[in-house]
Amino acid sequence: MLLKDKVAIVTGAASGIGKAIAEKYATEGAKVVIADLDLKDAELTAKSMRNNGHDALAVAMDVTNEDQVIKGVEKVISTYDTVDVLVSNAGIQVISPIESLPLAKWKQMLAIHLDGAFLTTRECLKYMYKSGKGGSIIYMGSVHSKEASVLKAPYVTAKHGLIGLCKVVAKEGIKHNVRANVICPSFVRTPLVDKQIPEQAKDLGISEDDVVKKVMLKDTIDGEFTTTEDVADIALLFASFDSNALTGQSILVSHGWFMQ
Repeated sequence: MLLKDKVAIVTGAASGIGKAIAEKYATEGAKVVIADLDLKDAELTAKSMRNNGHDALAVAMDVTNEDQVIKGVEKVISTYDTVDVLVSNAGIQVISPIESLPLAKWKQMLAIHLDGAFLTTRECLKYMYKSGKGGSIIYMGSVHSKEASVLKAPYVTAKHGLIGLCKVVAKEGIKHNVRANVICPSFVRTPLVDKQIPEQAKDLGISEDDVVKKVMLKDTIDGEFTTTEDVADIALLFASFDSNALTGQSILVSHGWFMQ
């Protein structure tokens, strides 16, 4: 029970990677907050966890909405009195060449990935600092936090930005025993990735099968997708590693797609 009685907020936790992380944390004894744009889906996920004997709370949270983030974190504090872990995972994807990318889509991507990370971090840090117990901030980056791909200008920009935010949080948080780290997975077969396949096939003029083999998995060493379980294991490492030796870092979970 590596996270026994720890309170963990996971954004975008009603599905995909966020849900896998929340479930992993729950099995390790955490009190898990399912924070999601879709409250109905969040409540279903939390109910499923409670039915399995875990402590879970659903919170409606549009991470780009300052008021919702503030009220969501306040609800967590009123329920559990503290927050020990934040996983800033909420995100979307937009596939488009730069010359035809609408400004509104650019702003939407940066708002969800960067504004959302900032707002949730800011609110959680207030309580982590106040408690004196420290905490762990975990950002969901990507291999695109390290390199670029065509058709993903706002996504690559945002994911690079998370590395910078993480480093600042690590330096500011150290006197309060708050750590910050980034998980950088390659393609994980989630609904978000499935949606990209036909979009990239259209924009690149290739088949959907070629998108998978020649774009998404081309640079992996074994031609395999990263799994949600792979990512959840790293999220558990960052949340449970109770030492300031591991802060301001990023770990690649990419089947060797990017090596450093």
